[in-house]
Amino acid sequence: MSTQPQAIARPAPSAATASTTSSKAAILTLACVAQFMVILDVSIVNVALPAMRHGLGLSAAGQQWIVTAYTLGFAGLLLLGGRVADLVGVRRVFLAGLAGFTLASLAGGLATSGAVLIAARAGQGVCAAFLAPATLTLITTTFTEPTARTRAVGAWSTVTTTGGAAGAVLGGVLTQYLGWRWVLFVNVPAGAAVLAVAGGRIPAADGRAADALRRLDLPGAAAVFAALTALVYGVVNTETHGLADPRVAVPLAAAVLLLAGFVAIEFT
Repeated sequence: MSTQPQAIARPAPSAATASTTSSKAAILTLACVAQFMVILDVSIVNVALPAMRHGLGLSAAGQQWIVTAYTLGFAGLLLLGGRVADLVGVRRVFLAGLAGFTLASLAGGLATSGAVLIAARAGQGVCAAFLAPATLTLITTTFTEPTARTRAVGAWSTVTTTGGAAGAVLGGVLTQYLGWRWVLFVNVPAGAAVLAVAGGRIPAADGRAADALRRLDLPGAAAVFAALTALVYGVVNTETHGLADPRVAVPLAAAVLLLAGFVAIEFT
């Protein structure tokens, strides 16, 4: 009698399992592309700043605000953006944040004055503050199995790390061969493509936050945003004015008071 071990047949993955895997992979790709766009725009304009300054007749301080406006909107509202995604649903925040980011990029690329460009960059930063935490929440709620979640968050982290470095390279290439406006225009086709796919891939929100506005920490968010704005404004002015100058001293003092107010709001 033969005693050779028999091969154990493994069931083939069901169509539903394959579809779920494909859907999760698509959501991970969408989240990573959106996060890459957000981080890319932190640095992509740096190489193009001289061309922007020359093309729009900006001062040295105005040139600096092209970078600062984005950073302020992004950093100042990041905590609020994450909270909003938790309350009103990640799908709504992801789609709205990405749509706003794409439109702000288009407005910046079409800008005919420094003020319009700086306003567009601020708009990008504000939308990025809502979009970035939504991408991470989207991943953590889609991948519930620990190993799969770790891999997905690892991919998201890798994209976050490489986005800043890629910005300097891509910004230089676009500025040299297509002009400075394309460091902003590049987000338009990418954002439009992600929006077109995301609407049918990301599950609908559960509609759990009819009273979301009342649950938001709007005073705290306003205080920290105003504090960061005042702080950066004061620091930027130190390039042309001394610390005793009111254009430096007043914003810095206001930043300290606003930060103290933020702490008081959060702990009372």
